[in-house]
Amino acid sequence: MQQAQAAYRTAATPIRTPRSAEYEAFARITGRLKSADAANGRFQDMAGAIHENRRLWAILAADVAGDDNPLPKELRARILYLAEFTRQHSGKVLRAGAKAQPLIEINTAIMRGLRAGAGAP
Repeated sequence: MQQAQAAYRTAATPIRTPRSAEYEAFARITGRLKSADAANGRFQDMAGAIHENRRLWAILAADVAGDDNPLPKELRARILYLAEFTRQHSGKVLRAGAKAQPLIEINTAIMRGLRAGAGAP
């Protein structure tokens, strides 16, 4: 009986789409940024969150820069601009103590777009 339940549980697991995987990555990293920002003073936490966020945006930028990317060119250009802004502002957060809030807001806007594109409320 337990084996049958386990088999059905596996089959009932939702399939992750690339869009949902992107959303989850942004949600996890944005959560880390918010947590580090709220800790206010734990440089190690902020540095780790910033590093992860930079990696995510570098991957995203590389993806949209490819000629085979199906997104419209204007949207791809905007994403590349945001990736560059994120890179520059991240350095300001780490070097000069700038606020992480702009990074959190950008990530949250991307998450809204991913959620809306998936047809979720």
